[in-house]
Amino acid sequence: MPDKEQSRVKEINISQEMRTSFLDYAMSVIVSRALPDVRDGLKPVHRRILYAMNELGMTSDKAYKKSARIVGEVIGKYHPHGDSAVYETMVRMAQDFNYRYMLIDGHGNFGSIDGDAAAAMRYTEARMSKISMEMVRDINKDTIDYQDNYDGSEQEPKVLPARFPNLLVNGASGIAVGMATNIPPHQLGEVIDGILALSKNPDISIPELMEYIPGPDFPTAAEIVGISGIRKAYQTGRGSITLRAKANIEENANGKQRIIVTEIPYQVNKAKLIEKIAELVRDKKIDGITDLRDESDRNGMRIVIEVRRDANANVLLNNLYKQTAFQTSFGINLLALVDGQPKILNLKECLYHYLEHQKVVIRRRTAFELRKAEARAHILEGLRIALDHIDEIIALIRGSRTTEIARNGLMEQFSLSYDQAQAILDMRLQRLTGLERDKIENEYAELIKRIAELKAILADEEKVLEIIRGELLEVKERFNDERRTIISIDENYLEDEDLIPRQNVVITLTHNGYIKRLPISTYRSQKRGGRGIQGMGTNEDDFVEHLFTTNSHHTILFFTNKGKVYRLKGYEIPELGRTAKGIPIINLLQIEQGEYITAVIPVEEFVEDWYLFFTTREGISKRTSLSSFANIRKGGLFAINVREDDELMGVRLTDGNRDIIIGTKNGMSIRFHETDVRLMGRTATGVKGITLSEGDRVVGMEIIEEHQDVLIVTENGYGKRTASEEYRAQNRGGKGIRTCNITDKNGLVVSLKVVSDEDDLMVITADGVIIRMHVNGISKMGRHTQGVMLIRVAEGGEVATVARVEKDEDDEETEQLEQTELDTNGTEGTENEEKEELEVENDVEE
Repeated sequence: MPDKEQSRVKEINISQEMRTSFLDYAMSVIVSRALPDVRDGLKPVHRRILYAMNELGMTSDKAYKKSARIVGEVIGKYHPHGDSAVYETMVRMAQDFNYRYMLIDGHGNFGSIDGDAAAAMRYTEARMSKISMEMVRDINKDTIDYQDNYDGSEQEPKVLPARFPNLLVNGASGIAVGMATNIPPHQLGEVIDGILALSKNPDISIPELMEYIPGPDFPTAAEIVGISGIRKAYQTGRGSITLRAKANIEENANGKQRIIVTEIPYQVNKAKLIEKIAELVRDKKIDGITDLRDESDRNGMRIVIEVRRDANANVLLNNLYKQTAFQTSFGINLLALVDGQPKILNLKECLYHYLEHQKVVIRRRTAFELRKAEARAHILEGLRIALDHIDEIIALIRGSRTTEIARNGLMEQFSLSYDQAQAILDMRLQRLTGLERDKIENEYAELIKRIAELKAILADEEKVLEIIRGELLEVKERFNDERRTIISIDENYLEDEDLIPRQNVVITLTHNGYIKRLPISTYRSQKRGGRGIQGMGTNEDDFVEHLFTTNSHHTILFFTNKGKVYRLKGYEIPELGRTAKGIPIINLLQIEQGEYITAVIPVEEFVEDWYLFFTTREGISKRTSLSSFANIRKGGLFAINVREDDELMGVRLTDGNRDIIIGTKNGMSIRFHETDVRLMGRTATGVKGITLSEGDRVVGMEIIEEHQDVLIVTENGYGKRTASEEYRAQNRGGKGIRTCNITDKNGLVVSLKVVSDEDDLMVITADGVIIRMHVNGISKMGRHTQGVMLIRVAEGGEVATVARVEKDEDDEETEQLEQTELDTNGTEGTENEEKEELEVENDVEE
């Protein structure tokens, strides 16, 4: 290889070269493209656009100019990149749904919140907005430094004066190399108040600053749920907040509900959001929506979601929050350039650096004005000398052959400076009048006073701060508006309880799997023997199978015939009208084909020392710790291993030291202590609780205590109470003792409950008729009796299920009113039937 060519080849370490080159590239992206400056809150491209428009005179008080002209100016002089990058940035600065306070006043199609693109730059026009004029205010008073542009032919500002805190007010987002920034917008007046507070108290804490700046304020409004994310972001520079759409539930005249959405989270595409909801409805991932409309217009946003009559609008709205962009997270990352270096800042640091920048701007502006004032005073001093020696000066000028000789003569004879001498030569003859002389004297006096003020400002930082405060208050007065985004102080936003009131409720589940929720006050007590009220509309082949009371915020465990367990919160079950059928439970639970609910139990808290006691139709019992069911998957868990010819029929919550009573449809029962059944795992099969005769099945399993009564209800509407002391304790696995005399008149046993005088009883027939009565109104009889009539059952009908509920104190006041609805003859007949039942002979105990 020739020596000359060999001398041009350099050996380098490729690893070191890659490292150096990548760092150079990374720093270029960080400093010159992706991150905003902490002082003016602008990236280079934003700064260049505003500066170019100001230089072109496209201010807020001038006519609009074509966007293409602005873009050409920016890329030709300052920003050597593609025109689309500049125009898209400019479009964003003109969109009221992206910028809290728009820096560009756009004229034409600048896009929409539905994701529509702006028109081409040859069609749109723009000018600086009024508030953006504050960004370049005093730019010509030596308030900032300039640097060469990309080719050295022009000068561009390193930073704008930014007479309002744009970094926090309009926010910023950008992805650099190895880092990203995401600063949310804020309300102008709040940020200014925060800066004023910091200027008065440099030691102010971040919690104290949050009294002035409670949180971000987005242009699309919506709601921030919780303040912990805001507090963390303001204290550390990093945090996450949850944004929720603003939605109201309205009820139409026909009783149907609808959800009206008027605000959506920041940077959410409305058209795609509506499309996502429609997709979820189509895929049956969200149930209960009958219509979806976008009624937005120039007056504001309005999305209408029509809710099906039997659906719960609150639960539906919660599902929309969980599955769509109605609720989004905004990750706050307060990263900005400080002295050219990227730095994560807390709230106080953001305000501090802006305040320091304003101090520099005010000092430089004051020094600029001082120089101008001193220069003018210097000229006026020369003019005053000229007026005092006007005859000599005129003679000197007339005797000089050239201007230069005259100037030098003035400088030598009257000790004037070059500028003063030149000003005298330039002075017009009219300035020699007495009035003009007075003007010069007055101007000079004012300048001397002004110079003293400017020097005092430069010598006292408190005066600088006073000027900053005054000018910030002026900006606030001109541009401040109302806060748009609501901040919710409740931080438990992930739970639907926030939207659902706590109340005692009745939940009904039919044989065919229709479920609904009702306030417990829906049903009022009646005397026994009444006809009841229509409690639930059902199909001819359907009837109410489960009815229980709970709280809307408790967990409901659903046990199926196959031994699986599912869970729901009480509020997740739709609240419907008294006569409504309900909604299919398969819409709420992932129940498999051939599986149906056979037992339901409400749980307030999953604690270690509580247990679930299981019993199957074939008399198999099992005891398992409640804590084993704390984490139930969406698809359910196996709670008990059920044999093929058996099914789960009952589950009870116990404290581990209770007696259990099991009743059968043929009128047999057995009582034993629950510890007779050893503690088993979640998937165990269990042991024999009661031995059944052929054709007999278990119909009830309860926890029994002393001084309580055992309530028996038969299929023909008869029932009775028997003191629990009449049921002696036995060992598990026996045949038990007789609990009811079974005849054709009263029918087989359908329910066994343990009750007290303070309880109420709900009896439900297969055709959906419900009666609620006080337990103390039911006769107390021996184990071998048939009972008395509790509810009149229609011909061919039967009692489907029975539930014990807490007595409602308000029922006492309405008892007499309800009693007037009873048929008098029917009541008398019931009393005769009671006497007949008392005369029935006792059966022989097995």
